[in-house]
Formats: sequence, C-alpha cells, structure tokens
Amino acid sequence: MLAAASPNASWTLDPGPILIVLALLALYVPRWRTARRQDGARAAPVWRLLAFLSGVLALVVALLSPVDALGEQLFVMHMTQHLLLLDVAPILLILGLTKIIMRPVTRRLQRLEHAAGFLAGPIFAVTFYICAMWVWHIPALYDLALRHPTVHVLEHTFFISAGLLYWWHLLSPIPSRLRLTGMGPVIYMLVTKFGVGILGIALTFAPESLYAFYDDQPRYWGLSPTDDQQIGGALMAIEQSVIMGIALAWLFIRALSESEKADERAERFGDRPDGSAATPRTTPPASSAEAHDQDTLTPEQLKRVMDRR
Repeated sequence: MLAAASPNASWTLDPGPILIVLALLALYVPRWRTARRQDGARAAPVWRLLAFLSGVLALVVALLSPVDALGEQLFVMHMTQHLLLLDVAPILLILGLTKIIMRPVTRRLQRLEHAAGFLAGPIFAVTFYICAMWVWHIPALYDLALRHPTVHVLEHTFFISAGLLYWWHLLSPIPSRLRLTGMGPVIYMLVTKFGVGILGIALTFAPESLYAFYDDQPRYWGLSPTDDQQIGGALMAIEQSVIMGIALAWLFIRALSESEKADERAERFGDRPDGSAATPRTTPPASSAEAHDQDTLTPEQLKRVMDRR
C-alpha cells in the first residue's frame, strides 16, 4: 500500500489568467463608479460591485490559487476548479451587472445576439453546458488535458464560455427577445442539472477509477484514485443541486419584485381596456367636496364630469 503524500499546493502565476483578471477589473470598476455617479446608487448598488469582485475572486481561486496546482494531482480539486469556472464565477460576474452599467454595450450585444441566431438561444446554451461537462470528462480527453497545458487551457475556455452563456439567459439584466418567461427558467434549469447530475452520480458510484492519469499519482491525502473520484463526483452532484435551489429561489424573488413593480405602475397609471397605460391625472380636484363626489360617481358619470371640463 502506498503511503499518504502531501501534494504540491503552490500558486500558479501564469500571465494569461492574471491579465484576464486585471482586464475585468479595469473595465468594470470605472464603469460602476461612472454609473453610480451619473444615475445614483440604484443604478449601481454596492452589492453589485461586491458580486462582481467575488466573481473575479472565484477566477483567481480557480486559475491562480493552489486549487489549480492541486487539480493536476487530485480529481476532487480538479472538479472544484471546473465548478468554479462553470457556475460560481459566471453567476457572480453577471450578478454584478445592471442595465445602467451595461448601457454602453447593450445595443452591440443585442445585435450580436440577433446575428448569432440559434447559437445565442437557450436550447443551445443548455446543450453546450451539458456537453462541456460530459465531453471533457471522457477519460481519454480528460487525461489529455492534464498532460498537455494547451489542451487544459482549451478545456477551461469551454467551461467558462458554457457557464457565461448558460447563466446569461437566467440572470441577464438587459432586455432580450430570447429571455425565458413563465415556467421557462424552471424547465431550463431542471433539464440542465439533471443532465449534469447524472454524470456526478456516475462518477460517485463508479466501482473503479476511470482516469489513468490519477492512477500514476501518489496517494495524496491518503486517498486512493477511486476514493478521490467518488468524492469529486459527489461534489459535482451536490453542487448542481445546491446551485439549482439557490438560483430558483433568486428567480422567484426577482419575479415577485417585477410583479410588484408592474402592479405599482398599474395603480399609478391605470389600465385601459386595450391593455395600454392611461395618462395619470395631473390636475387635482378643485375642492375636497368635488374629490368626494368623484369618489362616489360611477365610471360613466365620472367620464361625463371630466368631459365637461
């Protein structure tokens, strides 16, 4: 039996991820400050800034911290890296955006969405997300990524791209003709999480290690390759369930907020029979008595009174 060993837990200071992190900060922070200065705190709340910075931090953890080095030695840490890139970082980065913050690029994004057609739609996003997880966990391709840095970078590019596209359809702050409505978000998430959850369960209950790369590694932290894989698979399955629950709760709260705003607009402006908003009354009644009379008149009588004015 091989003795337990301590893995390499050094930081990975590759220039590529460092430049990406610095570029994100350089683009976002000045724009957040400008939006807040010009349009007020509601246009760029502090919590949005914190969300975006947390997303950047998730990228740092995934690509620069010891998680990256550990991922090349332990399956469970490589899985942690994948989940950070696929879910955690994209969710937090998108939550950092608002309509006002996105204003300079909104039209360009809408034109790009129109030009991309099916590739920008939710069906493709679900397919891309599920396939990214399944394809890159095919043993031959998974081992190839661990042995060749260029392929590993390509793998990470697939994960972050799939995550951003997938979560954009749920959390995007700007109007879109492809926005999911009604039960759409629930079906969208259930299909995806079911598809990825099956992979997690398969990895958890596999009777032996599927990846030859880890078979050649020492027993880091006293874990056998099979134990390591099973823990990583369980982590995937649990993370998918937790993320789905949190996201559904967030979408429910957002739907309630939008419904309340719609009710407030309806109360303020009223609704015409054709569904369009009526012009709010800007001229107050001449006296309190007249106001009382208007409150007791039928709609037809009130209309005749207003016409006489």
